[in-house]
Amino acid sequence: MKIQEILDGAASAKLGLSGASTSVKNKALENLAKALEENSGSVIAANKLDLENGVRNDISKALLDRLALDEKRVQGLADAVREIIGLPDPVGDVVNGMTLANGLMLTQVRVPFGVVGCIYEARPNVSIDIAALAIKSGNVAILRGGSAALQTNKELVRLIQQSLEKAGLDPNSVQSVDDFGRDGAVEMMQARGFIDVLIPRGSAELIKTVVLESKVPVIETGDGIVHIFVDESAELEKAIPIILNSKVQRPSVCNALETLLVHKEVAAELLPKLGEELTKNGVKVHGCDKTLEFISDAVPATDEDWATEYLALELAIRVVDDLDAALLHIGQYSTHHTESILTTNIPNAERFLAEVDSAAVMVNASTRFTDGGEFGFGAEVGISTQKLHARGPMGLRELTSTKWLIRGSGQVRG
Repeated sequence: MKIQEILDGAASAKLGLSGASTSVKNKALENLAKALEENSGSVIAANKLDLENGVRNDISKALLDRLALDEKRVQGLADAVREIIGLPDPVGDVVNGMTLANGLMLTQVRVPFGVVGCIYEARPNVSIDIAALAIKSGNVAILRGGSAALQTNKELVRLIQQSLEKAGLDPNSVQSVDDFGRDGAVEMMQARGFIDVLIPRGSAELIKTVVLESKVPVIETGDGIVHIFVDESAELEKAIPIILNSKVQRPSVCNALETLLVHKEVAAELLPKLGEELTKNGVKVHGCDKTLEFISDAVPATDEDWATEYLALELAIRVVDDLDAALLHIGQYSTHHTESILTTNIPNAERFLAEVDSAAVMVNASTRFTDGGEFGFGAEVGISTQKLHARGPMGLRELTSTKWLIRGSGQVRG
């Protein structure tokens, strides 16, 4: 098969899927959830081959963690698909409506994009997330999941296509170009007129390449240099569990904490206790000069550390004079993903919410909550850090555009 055949297959599948009823789309998704549960063994076996290959190719621990599937994670994928079944279908929703003075009736409704392309790395869960969200929102999907997850994605796409066919939908509604290697990604970026929107998920380098080289419109997801600021008034007994959860629960994901800013007035009380907990959890600390006074096993931080997304058990810590200094640091180094303030000072909280220019801004909460599943979207296409069309976790509605329906009775424009 040639890549053009995949694009042509997507074009032919587009009309049928965009016009499919909610019940038919939900049937395909229920088929998929069952297929994942019933074929968990074959998915894990395929994933084992990818993991072994990843170890041979010396890919990072962060990528290996994202790549790995076990029974619990496969069941989690099935559960996420069922959550999407339970969500309202956005297609056909009326966004706006009016009747003009001349009698024309205008209605703005949600419609699918058409064909959605996604380029990502070593994340087999994205194959299911994108496919399920695309099917429910009436979009055809073309996937490029990368060589690291080749065998896993091949098995997942097989199950997806089988599930579509059982529901009476065209199996070409979800396809992969992984067999074409990097050429597949390049062809996707050049496929203007065949792919309506392209969504990259992965490293900063991958995203930058797609944004700069694609002829297809791109919804830009971003890397996550994520910050927490511990304010002078923070409840420190609550701060430590929030910081640990943000950093340690799953350090390889984009909403994990990378830089901690601490108000100078609470540094002496917070940092020794926090340092002990970080050490227990295997976290390497890169600290400013003040931090080194309180955390003995920390290493000196460099300017590069403030601009690094570790995606690992490493954390940069900086003691700052006040909220102004924290806002200045975040403004300089943030990738506009997620930032959180720990405080009991309401004016400071509200100022942080208003002045931090990120897709998700939090008060007294773990940064790990920036997630489509946690937001009630069932899953997410990605977390958009741009400001056009969609920002933050992208779910079903973010995979739709709108069109205007105009009903007249013979009106002509004078």
